[in-house]
Amino acid sequence: MKKTFKHAMLFIAACTMTTGFVACGNDENDNTLVPTTPTNNNGSTSTNDTVPTIDVNNLDFKMAYADKWANYMSIVSGLLKDDATTLYNEWNDRYADYFKAHNSDEYLSALNCVDQILDGCKEIASEVGASKIGEPYNYWVDGDREAAVYAVESWYSWHSREDYRNNIYSIRNAYYGTRDGSISPNSLSALLAKKNPELDQQAKEAIQNAADAIWDIPQPFRNNISTIETVAAMLACAELEEFIDKELKPYFNDNIKTDEELDPIVRQYVDVVVLPTYKDLMNKNIALDNAVKEFKKSPSDQAFAACADAWLAAREPWEQSEAFLFGPVDEKGLDPNMDSWPLDQAQIAQILNSQDFSNLYWNESASDSKIEEAQSLRGFHTLEFLIFKDGKARTVK
Repeated sequence: MKKTFKHAMLFIAACTMTTGFVACGNDENDNTLVPTTPTNNNGSTSTNDTVPTIDVNNLDFKMAYADKWANYMSIVSGLLKDDATTLYNEWNDRYADYFKAHNSDEYLSALNCVDQILDGCKEIASEVGASKIGEPYNYWVDGDREAAVYAVESWYSWHSREDYRNNIYSIRNAYYGTRDGSISPNSLSALLAKKNPELDQQAKEAIQNAADAIWDIPQPFRNNISTIETVAAMLACAELEEFIDKELKPYFNDNIKTDEELDPIVRQYVDVVVLPTYKDLMNKNIALDNAVKEFKKSPSDQAFAACADAWLAAREPWEQSEAFLFGPVDEKGLDPNMDSWPLDQAQIAQILNSQDFSNLYWNESASDSKIEEAQSLRGFHTLEFLIFKDGKARTVK
């Protein structure tokens, strides 16, 4: 997830639009988000107070402009499908063998590959705790509650906790050498268990503690930003990051030197974790694109629900890939292409009106700011915004 928080995006000039896409906060049929006061897991009132009204979420689907809405959905789902396909093909056709061979200037040994694996795990642990959870929390305690809500990733679908826990599962999968929570004999965990079982057990506990702490945050996270469970999740992620950096990485670097021990682990990681995750991502984004095409043919509540289910299914392998955001996903800018957050929701509304989709694209000479602007108008979260409202699939009106 590339986060470039733009506070100006929060104060949308949607009420000045004239083509009927926005229902402003003072309209007769006001659908603004005014959640009830959240509670913590014990049923007591949290420290959170009522979440402020968010007028931008009043951008409603109506049959009067179904074609325009479906056109945007279709373009974004097609771009997601293309990016997911590119990512899988780049790994399958080139990078998998390159990584496993580790005979380049970038990777001189299997230990270099293990360092890369652990660096990816450390980085996503930090991002989940300090950015994905920590940024909304910090905005909230600083008194900027509107900014806090807008900083919550995946809040349209109320899928934030699932995203964050899947990020931790991406660490688990990298460490266990599998995708189902079992431990492969050819894994970092199995090797460490032979050499230092206490340290391996600490690693397992740190991973599980972070996943459990995230899941303990009351649902939805956007309504429970400043709860004690949120603080506990931030701390658990920070502890996991520190453990990987201060314990796991030094141990492997100081005690395990031979490619003979590490090569099977690197091969298992690529062949059983990375490649299947990216293949799953590709196939589920193809299915998502197909669901959107069916919606475009015949918009209905059922078609919206099918798109929502397909989006949730495609989201899982993406979030479970975030411990390995290196190689093609980085080289080709596919992370921000697919997962930029937050969105430029004012521009999304304007594009729905104008049907001018040129701002979703860029050429080789484009500036970084132009590319970032385009990326904030496409990807998983733009499609999420168009499919979901208040944690549920949108409905036809």
